[in-house]
Amino acid sequence: MPLIECVPNVSEGRRADVIAALGAAIAGPGIHMLDRSSDASHNRTVYTFAGEPDPLRDAVLRLFAAAVDAINLQIHDGVHPRIGAVDVVPFVPLRDATMDDCVALAKSTAALVAERLHVPAFLYEEAASNEERRSLSNLRRGGANGVALRMKQPAWRPDFGPDFPHPTAGATAIGARPILIAYNVNLASNRLGVAQRIARLIRESSGGLPHVKALGLQLDHSIVQVSMNLTNYKETSMTAVFDAIARDAAVDGVRVLESEIVGLVPADALPADPVRRLKLRAQDLDRVLERRLPPL
Repeated sequence: MPLIECVPNVSEGRRADVIAALGAAIAGPGIHMLDRSSDASHNRTVYTFAGEPDPLRDAVLRLFAAAVDAINLQIHDGVHPRIGAVDVVPFVPLRDATMDDCVALAKSTAALVAERLHVPAFLYEEAASNEERRSLSNLRRGGANGVALRMKQPAWRPDFGPDFPHPTAGATAIGARPILIAYNVNLASNRLGVAQRIARLIRESSGGLPHVKALGLQLDHSIVQVSMNLTNYKETSMTAVFDAIARDAAVDGVRVLESEIVGLVPADALPADPVRRLKLRAQDLDRVLERRLPPL
């Protein structure tokens, strides 16, 4: 049977009891929990788990039910943009799984989320119903308020569910995609403009590095961050991205403090000495996908 990875991003990264309860909701027969990454500044948790299609669908439905009860997007705050309590749910093909398997799973899961929990669901990436919805950044433009306004337009009706957000859980994006790397580089500066300038320089949509999506974020009074998704690490590596950021930061007299991985990375994405080469946090050294997968 195909093994598929699921990597939901949930809009809660501060309340330990809620984070644990959401993880417990995911757990169930046939589910292999691989990782959990929480960030208080982002106010976001990324769960990584794997399984066959039917157990995965059930786990995502349990996650949505728990999140709708526990998270109120109207009082949520965090530096990362979001449209929902369960903001995005990607399915990723692993062993013996195809992208078509993941597209079918995304569509059936989105339909059930909308039917049972009344959360409007948009399909994105390989599952998208049209090209404009393929990019997650298009769906999430303007955050929860932006998607609420767009949903009033006929062209932006959700793929499943009501044409207005859930009162506390907002909306969600559910899709299928290849493996990506969520990678952040923290700068020893409180100047948000520096991080935003670098993000504009390196992201593909602004003419920067291929397969790089980037935002400049303020973490606290002393640190800013270039937060990224690397959608094809074999063509644009973590090392290439790190070097570009370090070089561009130096123009403003700013140094790289550290870099961090959110979720898991394939083993071949990391250089030989990532602590030295990428200033990678020591606690991220075990975030290697292959080491967490269930045995064959």
